[in-house]
Amino acid sequence: MKHDHNETGSTAVLERAGDKSGSGKPDADKAEMMKKMEAAGTPGPAHKALEAFVGTWQAEVKCWMEPGAAPNVSHGTAKASWILNGHFLEEEFHGEMMGRPFTGRSLIGYDNFKQTFNTVWMSDMQTSMFTSEGKGENGNKVITLEGKASCAATGQKDVPMKSVFRVLSPDKHVFEMFDGSKGENVKTMEITYTRKS
Repeated sequence: MKHDHNETGSTAVLERAGDKSGSGKPDADKAEMMKKMEAAGTPGPAHKALEAFVGTWQAEVKCWMEPGAAPNVSHGTAKASWILNGHFLEEEFHGEMMGRPFTGRSLIGYDNFKQTFNTVWMSDMQTSMFTSEGKGENGNKVITLEGKASCAATGQKDVPMKSVFRVLSPDKHVFEMFDGSKGENVKTMEITYTRKS
């Protein structure tokens, strides 16, 4: 036990979990907690699946303003690489939106504890960040995420959005986005990535 004497003259007693007399159980509990934390913090098979997105890519972007309408097509480039000792994948994207060049950045990772994939997207055309969370299937070759977005152009807030990553081959993958406010599975964007290196 540690005694702490404060300015008023009273004495407060502070106990640490590991200081209790008797068995060494608190230390064993602490060791078990550390073991769980280390396991949760170590990249695993789900992180390995994200390796498919690493590289430099040519991107074809299709955007649909209305269901059934012809898409607006533009082109961009992307580079994705591991950061923070292989814990997260960072992508930098250079493209065009509404006739203006833009730069975007995303992070994707896998939360071992929650057993979910998580992403965050931001760009130099907005002050908001889009976050999403979801699961993988088919050996994590398909990753489906859900989140909520706001649109300054329409004034809509908390619009339910679904994002899908599909690995087609070692040299090609597709990213799709669906706007839940327009109906079920209404695609608003599709990016096809073809490997440059």
